[in-house]
Amino acid sequence: MIDALHVSVVGFVAILIAMVIGATVQGTVGFGQNLVVVPVVALLVPEALPAALVFAGTPITIAMAVREHHGIDRRGLAWMTAGRVPGTLAGLVIVVTLSASALGALAGGVVLVAAVASAIAPRLPATAPAALVAGTASGVFGTAAAIDGPPMALLYQHHPGPELRPTLAAAFVVGSVMTVTGLVLAGEVAGWQIALALALFPGIAAGFLLSRPLTRMLHGRSLRPAVLAVAGLTGVAALVRGITA
Repeated sequence: MIDALHVSVVGFVAILIAMVIGATVQGTVGFGQNLVVVPVVALLVPEALPAALVFAGTPITIAMAVREHHGIDRRGLAWMTAGRVPGTLAGLVIVVTLSASALGALAGGVVLVAAVASAIAPRLPATAPAALVAGTASGVFGTAAAIDGPPMALLYQHHPGPELRPTLAAAFVVGSVMTVTGLVLAGEVAGWQIALALALFPGIAAGFLLSRPLTRMLHGRSLRPAVLAVAGLTGVAALVRGITA
């Protein structure tokens, strides 16, 4: 079974553990699952990017959007969705152009930039133009590297958790549909990538369940330094591996 997933037993366990941690972070903070998971996948099986993690990330975003749907900023969601369309098309061009190792390096670089930006970015007003730009950037990064959270998270990072989490989750759901549709039409989705995503679902479910009590116990921002530190380190490793492969 593991051979069919194009990853070793040790590699799969490492990705599954990363998925539990990432899903816990995302369920608590509102984003961050793929900041944790993508660099690990880029190191171990870059051929899985981006399709496997786009599929794998969809269930938790649906669950989060449903869990706190009353807090969705519908105006911001509409503008981010509008920006996602051209961003997705640009991301598809990158996917069909780059090799697996180059995509791995790109993913590592995106994670690293996102971690630094999240740490130093000033407060941004969630205006219509800003939401449009965030949606476009999310479309590019989400389609090319399965990391669509940081641009939107930067826009909403100072908003209350009950608004940030469902708004980002709803945007992720819409974005995932666009990205998956584009990847399928471009012939960039393989059966083993879907199988790998399905095999990771137990880790996602475990992380989501763990996030429920943490959401009540912790303020999401208290997890940001640890998430950004881990993401930055693994992003550097993935970037170096992709460049030297």
